[in-house]
Amino acid sequence: MAATLSVIVPVRDGERHIADALTSLRANARADFEFIVVDDGSADATREIAESFRGDLPGLTVIGRDASSGVSAARNVGLAAASGTYVTYLDGDDWYAPGYLPQLVTAIERLGCDFVRVDHVRVTGTTREVRRAPEQRRGVVFPGREGITGMGRLGMVDYPVPWAGIYRRSLSDQGLLTFDPALATAEDRAWVWRLHLHAATYAVASLTGVFYRRGLKASLTQVGDERQLHFLDAYLGVIHELDGDDPELVRKATHNLCALIAYHHKLRRRLRPDVAATFDNRATAALREVPPDALAVVLPTLGHAREKLLRRFLP
Repeated sequence: MAATLSVIVPVRDGERHIADALTSLRANARADFEFIVVDDGSADATREIAESFRGDLPGLTVIGRDASSGVSAARNVGLAAASGTYVTYLDGDDWYAPGYLPQLVTAIERLGCDFVRVDHVRVTGTTREVRRAPEQRRGVVFPGREGITGMGRLGMVDYPVPWAGIYRRSLSDQGLLTFDPALATAEDRAWVWRLHLHAATYAVASLTGVFYRRGLKASLTQVGDERQLHFLDAYLGVIHELDGDDPELVRKATHNLCALIAYHHKLRRRLRPDVAATFDNRATAALREVPPDALAVVLPTLGHAREKLLRRFLP
């Protein structure tokens, strides 16, 4: 029998936190829920810990992969195994509040839209901070594209956290729930743009049951290798997909790309020296691919310092 909800949990070398994630799933379990853990080639005890929950967590499936292919591929594997009417994601080092998942299902069933986004709690050490989804109108159904605001204004595409939401699994028929396995980072940015561009409807619900651990040493946001530069590929993919679309959307994506180039340039000391050198070349190549008319509009809106920096990358 098909499940009502499938929860997909990609994890790699997560032995420190995977038990917390699975314990929180146990506090959300329901007979019509299924939980799919995809162990992405862990070298530690992650898979063994996950397997130990089989008798204690109804609906649990553990899929083991001998070699790591990245979080995008792991999520895609979980999605292919899912049978639920609805799908959500949980990273292996995060957790849910008790009773959160039933509330999430109730929200999307009540609203009747393609997907629902929610707030979340960011956890840094012992500090917890509620992070609100940018759309402040709650419980209202909007066309998907209304989640893409103009440049310089926060919109739902600026909230690229796939685990803060619930999605009709039928969206996968349009390719809207899968992630690009070529992107080791920023895969969620490309994904959320595609979702809002092509899904018919969405809403935001005032739920804060997802707890997101920030600043873990093993997180890809902390590494200094070339994977940090994948945001360039992510946004160029968005801009190319928008070719011939609304110029305002192109300017929005261009603005986000330029802002991230400036941000990563400021933090370039965390990159390996060879990657820092690659960054300059990649940023130059990326800006040359951006439509010149969009770039001409965007650069003056970024402030003098960032505009000056970005012009260094231009011919």
